[in-house]
Parts: sequence; structure tokens; C-alpha cells
Amino acid sequence: MPQLQLPIFPAGSTLITPSLAFECRDGRVTYFHGQMPVFSHAQDDSRTFHMITSQFVVNGNATQADIVGAFGVTDISVKRSVKTYRERGTAGFYAPRHVRGAKVLTAETIETLEDLLASGMDRAAAARQLGLKPNTVAKAMRDGRVRGKKSPLPGTQTRGSQAPRASGA
Repeated sequence: MPQLQLPIFPAGSTLITPSLAFECRDGRVTYFHGQMPVFSHAQDDSRTFHMITSQFVVNGNATQADIVGAFGVTDISVKRSVKTYRERGTAGFYAPRHVRGAKVLTAETIETLEDLLASGMDRAAAARQLGLKPNTVAKAMRDGRVRGKKSPLPGTQTRGSQAPRASGA
């Protein structure tokens, strides 16, 4: 018959569950099941912290509420970590983060766009020729990132196109 292990933990450890505890000492966090250390990581290693606490939750050693209560982290961060562990495993915590691709308006594209606008092409046509959305070009012009001739609104006159006034009334 198996013998029941008493929940005896090293002095100074903090309980996560009745059978799982952790201790911070000399810049390391060590997790214990009873007296036996089961995992250790650097105190400032947040990726490994999220990985091991998620592993405890997924394996049934602790609940998300146990992790939130023991470490004072937010419940949403624990949920996100558990989701990462379930979907991508331990490698998901160490994979490079997904970042947005290169921006559309590179220096070369802006130069080409300004040349097209200076030659008299309207914004929408220039955008289509370069494979850009007209809205992207309009925003860039509004922000001052692209210099070019603004297309006048239909039915309006530009400053230099006014008819000369007759002098002497």
C-alpha cells in the first residue's frame, strides 16, 4: 500500500497548493513538491516562470486561481500563458515574437510617389501604380511624410486660376 507523503516544505517556502510550493533564494526560484525540488529558474526569467506555471495548470498540479493567488499575477496573464502552452508547448514561450512586417512607405517608395505626383499624376492613380491603397497615400500626405500636389476638389478654383479683376469700378 502506498504511503501518504506529508506536505512538509523547506523553511521560507510559499505554498501554491497543499502539495506544491516555491522558494526564492539567491536570485533563483525553486518549486517543490514536498521536500523534493521539481524545477528551478532565474528570478528575473519571466518566460520560464510563465512556462512552468502553465505546465502546473495544464498537468493538474495547480489551478489558475492558485497561481494568481500565490504569485500576485493577473488572471488574464495566466490564461494567456496556459493558452500558449496548450497550443505551442514549451517552445511557444521561447519563440521569437511575431512583429509587423516592413512598412509599406519605404524611402524609395516615397521618392517614386513624390516624382509621380510632381509629374501631374493624381493621388489615386499614383497609389495604384505603386500597389498602394489610395488611403495610405492620403494619410501620408496629411501627416507630411509625402510631399506632392494636392488634387483640388471638383468645382473649386485654385489660387492662381482666378479670373483677373477689372480695375476701376
